[in-house]
Amino acid sequence: MSEERRGRGRRAVTRRRRKPPRRRGFVLAAWIAAGVVLLGGAGLGYVYFKLNGNLKSVDIDQALGKDRPANVDNGSMDILVLGSDSRDGANSQYGSDDGGSARSDTAMIVHLYEGHHQASVVSIPRDTMLPRPACTTANGKTNAGSKRAQFNEAFTIGGAACAVKTVEKMSGIRMDHYIEVDFTGFKKIIDNLGGVPLTTTKPIKDSGSHLDLPPGAHTLNGEQSLGLVRTRKSVGDGSDLGRIQLQQAFMKALIKQVKGIGVFDNPKRLLDLADSATKAITTDKPLGDVKSLMGFAQGLQGIGAENMHMITLPVMGDPLDDDRVVPLTKESQMVWDALLADRPIPAQATEKSAGDKSAAGAIVQ
Repeated sequence: MSEERRGRGRRAVTRRRRKPPRRRGFVLAAWIAAGVVLLGGAGLGYVYFKLNGNLKSVDIDQALGKDRPANVDNGSMDILVLGSDSRDGANSQYGSDDGGSARSDTAMIVHLYEGHHQASVVSIPRDTMLPRPACTTANGKTNAGSKRAQFNEAFTIGGAACAVKTVEKMSGIRMDHYIEVDFTGFKKIIDNLGGVPLTTTKPIKDSGSHLDLPPGAHTLNGEQSLGLVRTRKSVGDGSDLGRIQLQQAFMKALIKQVKGIGVFDNPKRLLDLADSATKAITTDKPLGDVKSLMGFAQGLQGIGAENMHMITLPVMGDPLDDDRVVPLTKESQMVWDALLADRPIPAQATEKSAGDKSAAGAIVQ
């Protein structure tokens, strides 16, 4: 990182002085579990310990130490959300895995603005080529990193900590939290919600994701929902950029469903949803217990799909590989500078980007 970039980052974060902590927030996985963890905090001892035992966490702070952007805030919050597609166990039906390691097909940086009534979501294409920092692997060895690596390899090589480190090096923004959602758990969450209603304007038939939907209104079950967010070749231009737009459209439909079904009026649905949600996610250590996750979820009520601005990281085709993309330097910096200063992402940041332009974005409503 250049001295000019370091200076700009320091000036930006200087304006983000920390106010008294408010453990509220929003991420995809937390919306899935919206309010559900409140059940565990209601004095129901067995339920509390059951849900607590479901949760898995990663100590990102210990893994990365001091090699991170400044830990300052002005009431905003940044969360890295990953979708994990480990092909072990129940996930093996989606294909074999090289060496049994997990991969990440979905990555989003969720920025909650001060007051937590508005959010920006920046999707990172999995095949973005960028520098990957040195990381510690699962067997405790050090991977020296690379000047040119595909983004989702960071998770495969060093898990959550390496993914967070890569995002922080790229953006200059410290991630306040990390949440990872598992394939199989995702399906169970959707089924326990009773499905997700949405409308397709064109048929979607994708052999890779096992999805076959005619045009019209649907209520997608867990298997269909997973198929939709994994669909790529049969929509738009067939690229990962088109798949991201499908994921963003589904995410908004999911948020509307969570807010609209009234889970608190159905204790069994609430318990089933709480159980599946806490089994499906892996969090950073500060969110790794029901009490903390409860406080985190309490701030979700103020954000609806209409309060979210969703973009893809500004990218262009990789000159060295037609199947990859690279960040647009100037435009990506506009995004990071805006989030550091807790400002809206300027429209000009995405004008020249290859992202957010696929016809896939109009297929799901």
